Amino acid sequence: MKIIVCIKQVPDTAEVRINPETNTLIRDGVPSIINPYDMHAIEAGLHIKEKAGGNVTVITMGPPQAETALREAISMGVDSAVLLTDRAFAGSDTWATAYTLAKAIEYLGADIILCGKQAIDGDTAQVGPEIAEFLDIPHISYIRKIDEIKDNKIVVQRLMDDGYDVIESSFPVLLTVVKELNVPRLPSIKGKMAAKKAVIQKMNAADIKADENCLGLKGSPTQVRNIFAPEVKKDRIMLEGTTEEKVTALVNELMRLKCL
Repeated sequence: MKIIVCIKQVPDTAEVRINPETNTLIRDGVPSIINPYDMHAIEAGLHIKEKAGGNVTVITMGPPQAETALREAISMGVDSAVLLTDRAFAGSDTWATAYTLAKAIEYLGADIILCGKQAIDGDTAQVGPEIAEFLDIPHISYIRKIDEIKDNKIVVQRLMDDGYDVIESSFPVLLTVVKELNVPRLPSIKGKMAAKKAVIQKMNAADIKADENCLGLKGSPTQVRNIFAPEVKKDRIMLEGTTEEKVTALVNELMRLKCL
C-alpha cells in the first residue's frame, strides 16, 4: 500500500509579526514548524502502515528550507520524502497549490493520501479536497477515527457538529484529519539519525509535467490584496468591590454605553 502525506511548513503562530508598511507577514527570523494538523496526518499514515503494511511518503511544496520539515517527518518513521521546489511555484493560492501537489501525487502514485484538515496560516481547508478533485478520486474530510482497512477498502468516522458519520471508501482515497484522531509520536534517536542521512527527492515543474499556466501566481485565480493585524483596544475597565457592587457598576457602565 502506498501512502502519501501532504504537509506544509508554516510560521509558528506565536511568533507571527506583520510589516505595518507592506501589510505582509515578516518571515525573517520567525521559526517555522510543520502545520500542527499535518502532524496528525503523519501519525495516521504511520498507523495505517503498521496496521496494513506498505510505505509512507511525505511530500511538501516550498523553498529549499522546507526540507527541514521533511526531515522531521522522517525522524518520526516516514519512509521517504519529496520536496516540490521551483520558482514557478511561488505565489500559489490554494488552487495552484492543490494542482501542483496533485500532479506530483499522480506521478508518484498513491492508494491513500492524507492531509491535515487545514493549515494554521491560511485556515482555508481547501487544498486537501481540491487535490482529490484534480485527481478525480473520493475524499472524506474531518476524519476522527479509522475503524477498518480491509479488502481494498477503508472505513472511517467523519466528525460532524452533532456526532459523526461512518463512511466506507475504496482506494485510492484522500482523507483530511482532525486532531481528535490521534496523538503524534515523538521522534526516536534512531529516527533522528536516519533523518540526518536521508536523501530528499527534489522535483520541479518539469519533473511532474505540470502546465506552467496553472502554477504559482500566474496560475492562481485568487490573490491576497493585503493583510493586517487587528487593532488592539486598551479601553478596559476593572471593577472592584463585592459581587453586588461589581454587578451594579457593570450595569451602570452598560447603560452609559447604551448597551442596555
